[in-house]
Amino acid sequence: MKKYITYIIVMLAGLLLGYLIFNSNSEESSQVSDTHEHSEEEVQMWTCSMHPQIMQPEPGDCPICGMELIPAEAGAEGLTADEFKMTENAMSLANIQTTVVGNADATPGKISLSGKIKENEEANAVQSSHVGGRIEKLYVTYTGEKVNRGQVLATIYSPDLVAAQQELLTAARLKESQPALYKAVRNKLKYWKLNDAQIDKIEASGEVRENLPVYATVSGTVTEKLVQEGDYVKQGQPLYKIANLNTVWAIFDAYESQISNLNVGQEMKITANAYPDKEFSGKISFIDPLLDESSRTVKVRVELKNTDDMLKPGMFVQAELERPEGVQEGSILIPRSAVLWTGTRSLVYVKSNPDEPVFQMKEVKLGDALDNSYEVLEGLSDGDEVVTNGTFTVDAAAQLQGKRSMMNNPESQQKQAMNMKMELPEDFQKKFVKTLDKYFELKDALVNSNPTQAMNAAKASLKTVPEAKLQGMAAAHFKKVEEMLEAISNNENLENQRAHFVILSENMIALTANIDSLGKEIHIQHCPMADSNKGADWLSLSSEVRNPYYGEAMLTCGEVSKTLK
Repeated sequence: MKKYITYIIVMLAGLLLGYLIFNSNSEESSQVSDTHEHSEEEVQMWTCSMHPQIMQPEPGDCPICGMELIPAEAGAEGLTADEFKMTENAMSLANIQTTVVGNADATPGKISLSGKIKENEEANAVQSSHVGGRIEKLYVTYTGEKVNRGQVLATIYSPDLVAAQQELLTAARLKESQPALYKAVRNKLKYWKLNDAQIDKIEASGEVRENLPVYATVSGTVTEKLVQEGDYVKQGQPLYKIANLNTVWAIFDAYESQISNLNVGQEMKITANAYPDKEFSGKISFIDPLLDESSRTVKVRVELKNTDDMLKPGMFVQAELERPEGVQEGSILIPRSAVLWTGTRSLVYVKSNPDEPVFQMKEVKLGDALDNSYEVLEGLSDGDEVVTNGTFTVDAAAQLQGKRSMMNNPESQQKQAMNMKMELPEDFQKKFVKTLDKYFELKDALVNSNPTQAMNAAKASLKTVPEAKLQGMAAAHFKKVEEMLEAISNNENLENQRAHFVILSENMIALTANIDSLGKEIHIQHCPMADSNKGADWLSLSSEVRNPYYGEAMLTCGEVSKTLK
């Protein structure tokens, strides 16, 4: 009996021990699962398939285009909105290399310019017809053909010329009695570019020539043929464009930072991609007094001798000249291979985490060139680690992950949204102007860092929002305006109000830009540091900047980017 009791006690003890072990594991598993789910919830972000720079912690609609947001790629734990991570395998396959940049010693520098060969406009000529008529024959039939002064280019049948020759023959018989008439008829033919020898030949033969030859007045290369055989032309109508390519122009683009080092008459050494081992020299003959605002460059012209016809219009060329003051001590230098060009921006990729393959795109302002390096005026600091090999691969990875890249520029996309044309009903436009007045009250409340005043202004704005049946993009923008006003009116946190004000302003600007008559000037102002250094805009009645995103902390941070009327 005691033996059975012992077995029962052992069995019960085993059951109790098993319950404690497995129940503990289950609780731990549940806790781990809950923690994992909670962690996933924390990192889950939502983005727009058309505007991947949009990242929001909750689902909704894109503030730019109104499309429904989709879940962003998870796994970017600990990264900022502009950072992205690559795998070690991808780094190895693409042979991605980085370099730590530092301050340079004072050293002589060089200015490098890129440009193209163009025709010397001063040596261009247009060969015109001196009489009206029909093109009977073209002796120069293709562009690129060389012609010499005095060469026959074409023959023209001209009824006017036939009549003038008949007048000549008649006047020749009367030249003794009417010399003035005879002289006038000869001069008439001279106006049509017939010389004395040709006129004498017609007079001596007594025969009328039906076809008039057109002679080249200059030597050069035909760059454009403007007529075909059988065409009827008027007096003075162009037949050919002829360029004398014995001299050509090399046209270069110089950045603002380089202008102070350039002067008319300055000697430049020029190389062409077609002749990498040959060097041409010339002097600057002209510097454009106007700056191209889109590229921030000025045109610099160098006239080059081209006696051997080596330089052909359209060729790419590079020029170098010594920079008098050189590169200053303490300047940041980066290898040329680190820079990506978009036409208006110079970009580099910085490795933001020294221990992991985490990268971030930065826009830099470049100075002059020094051998295989560029001087960086803005955008980098001493000790930054930049990608110097495999830059395009890193940029492709940024694009695939929806981060800022060469092709994905949030600022330009915001401008596109701002400039998008929408049809707004006239009644809606009149009522929307009243909503703008309340918007300015909300903006002023944020400038004063007063969350209560901001809530009240948002509530007042909601009451003035017009009821309208909008369609397409207009409806999406208007819906977002209502959502952001509602969010601000129910939120006492100043920073959250300002975050919603970023999206509110984007959509208000898009709608306001399509109002036909505002009745007053409204300024669009921009702060590049707002919204976590991504930049943000707002509307203001005053051109004086009063920043709603920072208040007194940075009250005047920003500038007027556009004025609506």
